[in-house]
Amino acid sequence: MSEILVEVRRGGVVEGVHRGHAVVLTPDGTIERAWGDPHARILPRSSNKPAQGTAMVRAGLPLEGELLALACASHSGEDFHLAGVRRILAQAGLDESSLLTPPELPIDDAVRLGVQLAGGQPSSAYMNCSGKHAAMLLTCVLNDWSLTNYTDPDHPLQRAIRAETAERAGEEPWAVAIDGCGAPLFGLSVVGLARLGASIGTADDEPARRVSAAMREHPDWVAGTRRDAAALQRSLPGALIKEGAEAVYLVVLPDGRSVALKIEDGSGRARPVAMAGVLRAIGIDNDVIAEQSRQVLLGGGHPAGEIVSVIG
Repeated sequence: MSEILVEVRRGGVVEGVHRGHAVVLTPDGTIERAWGDPHARILPRSSNKPAQGTAMVRAGLPLEGELLALACASHSGEDFHLAGVRRILAQAGLDESSLLTPPELPIDDAVRLGVQLAGGQPSSAYMNCSGKHAAMLLTCVLNDWSLTNYTDPDHPLQRAIRAETAERAGEEPWAVAIDGCGAPLFGLSVVGLARLGASIGTADDEPARRVSAAMREHPDWVAGTRRDAAALQRSLPGALIKEGAEAVYLVVLPDGRSVALKIEDGSGRARPVAMAGVLRAIGIDNDVIAEQSRQVLLGGGHPAGEIVSVIG
């Protein structure tokens, strides 16, 4: 059963709740705390990108620094993100026409509005997973794998990513779905996602070291300059953080503990609030976490309620 993790309060009345599942693993993989069902089956969405990144590095992807972070990103479509996508594609001798990401506008509200006001149109490069797809294409070029169907679940690249995901999560995927970007998506349990994160954030193998270092050092490339996950990453040096669609969240702490959560109804507004509540419950706190644990609701342009973590 899921558990209430977040309440929506207005005028002293609880007008709604967000239920979910969360788990905290100790550095040795033991469950330290859990809310709801830590073994609940979920689709990890973009929280699995660190494992996609390590699989590509294992297959020869030569990227480092901000470009490797972009390969593991759900980017905001800011100018530096698009420039980075083009730099990766250039290494492969390709351009944006090779991307299989669907044409979209940037996911960041302000960036999207700027593009629209300038007369811009949806493009495959704006799609938040285009850095990952550019890296997939580069990996395929280096291995002489087909470029036209690199998102097919039976493609050598996707078979390698599935094997990497299973190894790092310590479990076989229970489902194969298609993510919003068109790439395969492998179902895990909540605790499996936490193990996957820990195996990258704390392991000493080369792919894990390179991916975790890139993501830690370049949070704005993994998300965007205004995103809550990037703010949390900047406030927790040494952590490894990746959010996912439908309110999935993965945080590997500098002390080796790993946290994974899923909001049952997929509410993005509840995701950072719930994670902040989990972190405070296990003794991790700072100004950013305190701020993210509560969102103000307005009424008539003035504070009238709150979205708040009820995790204890």
